[in-house]
Amino acid sequence: MNKRQKTKLIHEGQYVAEVDVEVVEGETGWTPYLSLEDAYKLDDVRNALRRGDIKGATKLARVFALTPVAM
Repeated sequence: MNKRQKTKLIHEGQYVAEVDVEVVEGETGWTPYLSLEDAYKLDDVRNALRRGDIKGATKLARVFALTPVAM
């Protein structure tokens, strides 16, 4: 079983969050997968962004505001 760090992106509304998670790769057919804690972390960040709780989301991830580009 190998573990490696990966950054997952979550897009909600006008925000994008970069969440660092650990991906587990094994010899079964169900790999790669996240630990339960990392899956909950992704859910927590997504829910915080949906509520507009940017301060709460920044405790678990790096949050960026998206700005539309006018053409």
